[in-house]
Amino acid sequence: MTKPSFAVALAGTAMLIAPVAAQAQWVPGSEIVGQTLQVQKNGVTNSVFLGPGGQAQITTPGGSVIPASWTAANGQLCLNTGAAQECWGYANAFQAGQPMTLTSNCGTASWLANSTNAPPPPVQQPAGERG
Repeated sequence: MTKPSFAVALAGTAMLIAPVAAQAQWVPGSEIVGQTLQVQKNGVTNSVFLGPGGQAQITTPGGSVIPASWTAANGQLCLNTGAAQECWGYANAFQAGQPMTLTSNCGTASWLANSTNAPPPPVQQPAGERG
């Protein structure tokens, strides 16, 4: 009978760790693409639809619709109307029904997603040599 080697023991540990490493990473904006959020700033609440492909619509309390675009990258969520752009610090995924306070160079705003997209399923790793 031979003693198990350190390499065999280490391989067993790697098999336990691999599923954790295979989980999908959060992609900023993925949870809110196709969703409408309520954005309150300076006492005014606008509805902001964040469409696929970076297209957005801002609907004011009076019903005016302003076409816009949006991006979520490098720790920022940005809205651009063509006349103005504002970018807020964005480091965590939105959770449905939980307001988030985001800060830009123009102040703070409370963002509320009524619903969010489900996270992507975990990445499946191919079975190992023995699996």
